[in-house]
Amino acid sequence: MEGIEALMRHVYIFPIIGMVLGGLIGLAALLAAWVLPAGPVAIVAIAAIYKLCGINHIDGLADFGDGVVAHGTIEKKVQAMKDVSLGTGGAVFIIFLLLAVFAIASAMPGRLLPLALVASEVAAKQSMIAFAAFSRSLQKGFGQIMIERTGAREFLIGLAISAVLCAVALGPLGIAILGLSQAAALYMVHVAKRNFGGATGDCIGAANEICRAFALAAALTLGGALPWTLW
Repeated sequence: MEGIEALMRHVYIFPIIGMVLGGLIGLAALLAAWVLPAGPVAIVAIAAIYKLCGINHIDGLADFGDGVVAHGTIEKKVQAMKDVSLGTGGAVFIIFLLLAVFAIASAMPGRLLPLALVASEVAAKQSMIAFAAFSRSLQKGFGQIMIERTGAREFLIGLAISAVLCAVALGPLGIAILGLSQAAALYMVHVAKRNFGGATGDCIGAANEICRAFALAAALTLGGALPWTLW
């Protein structure tokens, strides 16, 4: 717990962790692209994401999905989110997200994909900070610690770090990806507040997963309109 507390006091380093993870994921995609077509390369990239990042965040997405689709009061939605069993809502959210990431990665130009994976991972980690900074905690746990330790100061420091990293990776396109992913994170704050009255660690994990996919989609959509190489 002492280590977690220390980490949460410096939560703005998350984007740096995202850069390291994204670099490794991008390298895996780059190496795979030498011998495989686009579809299998996308599968390698997805496998690398969950091998390196683990499944905690996508598990949070599943719980978030169960809560969002549950009918009834806020209390019933929160209870559905806390249920350890995977419900239909969570399964649909996971399937949709994985299909989306696969489709986006498969369609992305080979030279852009590795760098987009770096920028999207940075943006995803900064999205967790944005979500925590503007949310209210619902219960004790890791999510509560992060939300209570994350405010405007941490958000702005993390955003500045993320902007530098995304600009180095993809220039103007990287900045656009970061901005759009932060907008998605703030919208998720609204969704969590409307459905649950606040946020939990599951919601933070869901923000990571959804905003990564959103960042990759932005890279694919804007890659032909904005410059993305610095050399």
